[in-house]
Amino acid sequence: MSGLPLEPPRLGRRQLLKLGMGAGAAALMPLSGLQANTVSTRVRVVILGGGAAGMSMANRLAMRLSGARITVVEPREQHYYQPGWTLVAAGLWEADSTVRSNADFRPAGIDWVSQQAVGIDADERRITLADASTLAYDILVVATGLQLNYHLIDGMSTDLIGSHGIGSVYAGPQEAARTSDAIEEWLAAGSGRGLFTNPQTAIKCAGAPIKMVFTTQSRIKQVGNRNDFHLAYFTPSDRMFSQPWINDFLKQRLDRDNITRHHGWHLSAIDPQARQAEFTGQEGNKETRDYDFLHVVPPMSAPDFVKGSDLIAREGPFAGEWLDTDIYTMQHNRYPEVFGIGDVIGAPINKTAASVKAQAPVVEENIAAFLEDKPLPARHNGYTSCPLITEIGTAMLVEFGYDNDMAFLPSFSFIDPKEESWAAWVLKDYMLQPAYYAMLEGRV
Repeated sequence: MSGLPLEPPRLGRRQLLKLGMGAGAAALMPLSGLQANTVSTRVRVVILGGGAAGMSMANRLAMRLSGARITVVEPREQHYYQPGWTLVAAGLWEADSTVRSNADFRPAGIDWVSQQAVGIDADERRITLADASTLAYDILVVATGLQLNYHLIDGMSTDLIGSHGIGSVYAGPQEAARTSDAIEEWLAAGSGRGLFTNPQTAIKCAGAPIKMVFTTQSRIKQVGNRNDFHLAYFTPSDRMFSQPWINDFLKQRLDRDNITRHHGWHLSAIDPQARQAEFTGQEGNKETRDYDFLHVVPPMSAPDFVKGSDLIAREGPFAGEWLDTDIYTMQHNRYPEVFGIGDVIGAPINKTAASVKAQAPVVEENIAAFLEDKPLPARHNGYTSCPLITEIGTAMLVEFGYDNDMAFLPSFSFIDPKEESWAAWVLKDYMLQPAYYAMLEGRV
């Protein structure tokens, strides 16, 4: 944003050390206390996906399994630091700062297949690739991430992002940058209605939709005519956040800031030319709203080829949509040679990079135990983290797990999870990206 002093001053190493963060923000994502003993084996390990979860497991297993043949299936040559996209969409980071080459993190000695997997035969232990060739496995790690289902919103396409007042932080780094441009155009108009949405499915980085509300409001305040802009947030249920205390805080905060809450509604269609959005209620009733800016969060699911396989959950809340994984051991519930990690798994929370950091040592340890025919010793406690931006320059560091609906799992004694602070903002803006790359390399 030209002419707007949105970004706080850059901090030097000495200042970060004074905050107690210079010794490593990786502490935000707790290390495993398990001892790593090398396992000699000739098994064939296939890892589906080379994102945060897949790359972390490739590096960990390359160090842990001596003699194993490890293959990563990942068509994309670029690695995206997706936690940075909210800052790109807020006009604070450049899109290129969230992109690096996968080759920077790829461990030596593994096979890398630059194709898309299109099928899984779990009974035959075989992966089908886009060119119709197949890969056999003894151990399968499903780390595909999730699928963005923009097509389930009638009239929506990622090609629209950045035009017709439409933004979406999820589609990619350039789309996040175009979202920032769309917000800038709206601000330049001097007034108008901004609609922010949340879908009827689980999503990755569940705090991102609300972060977009707060960062956009900060930009409006910088312009100085907040009362000329109307902001509204649409969410399909009464709950805005899985952690109850944060859920209550967000409701109160939106009310205080005159951001209208619409519960029980999800975005179902868009008319870009007319700048109108259709919302569907819990009873199937529909309403159409005019907008000047619209932030779209698509429904999400496991990728289609995972959904079409025997690995998908057959019953319960994740049936037909997510990988059927034991949420504690990360082992598949019906195919013991299969493990899941990251956004693809069916779990009540856990679709963040911080969750991957907590899951990776569990998956590593349990694969090693499985290969030695031992009981699985490691358990994931559901740890997840959300540096929840409440304003440009302040955030709340929210950390919790499966058994902590009413509590927190704080990593830093000097950051109160119930308080907005500059320290939590510094962590998000400056420290998490280096910790993330260390995670990819299996070093934390």
